[in-house]
Amino acid sequence: MRMVKAFVRSFVIAVSMYSRIPVPQFIWKEEDMRYVFCFFPWIGAVTGGCIYIWNMFCGFFQIGTLGRTAMSMVIPLLVTGGIHVDGFMDTMDALHSYQTRERKLEILKDSHIGAFSVMMLAAYGLIWIGAFSEIGNAVSLKLVCGGFFLSRCLCGISAVSFPLAKKEGLLYLFADSSHRRIVKGSLYLQGVGCIGWMLFWSPVRGAIVTVMSFLALAYYDHRSRKEFGGVTGDTAGCFVLMCELCMLVAAAGVDLVFGK
Repeated sequence: MRMVKAFVRSFVIAVSMYSRIPVPQFIWKEEDMRYVFCFFPWIGAVTGGCIYIWNMFCGFFQIGTLGRTAMSMVIPLLVTGGIHVDGFMDTMDALHSYQTRERKLEILKDSHIGAFSVMMLAAYGLIWIGAFSEIGNAVSLKLVCGGFFLSRCLCGISAVSFPLAKKEGLLYLFADSSHRRIVKGSLYLQGVGCIGWMLFWSPVRGAIVTVMSFLALAYYDHRSRKEFGGVTGDTAGCFVLMCELCMLVAAAGVDLVFGK
């Protein structure tokens, strides 16, 4: 009964932290945060599900490509509240400062917006819109929507497996409080299930999208160690966005090569 209560509280914390979905509020205790990352991917499931439903709605009412694509890009912001975008912008400012590791970590904590974060976010948005507008295959759309789940599985695994750049912040708090064996096992199981679901819909398309997600994870590990000495909450948010973009571009590329 005590473990069930801990799982329920971890679920509520995950939803409260990583989405704008209203949930009951309570004072967080360390034992309540042991399984938070187990439920992180389900924020992606809600996001991907909403995007899929919206695109089905657009198809039924013959809404144009621009409206379909623009709203599809807004949905993740509405669901998550932009928490990962904030991490992306902070990380871009730090990376493009070309300062020492210590200074980069300071920039990650700086609440001010720099020019590079704005430019990189604009570039990200343009690439996202361009790639999503090319998604014309129903299977590819399902893979893209599933990618929101997979990116968070990989992000959660990295949080409890990769070295941490600093011993402070919410990522450190959640990672340090996590029951690592259960969290890793849960995320591995969910990740494998998601990949299997993708391969079920299309072995070729699913494999290509999956490979891109793992390449993004490998690059994230390498770059985080090199630039910051490990991962932080901001770099984790940046990874979620970049992983999703890589899978989206891969799915769009497959559609262009093999046809919609």
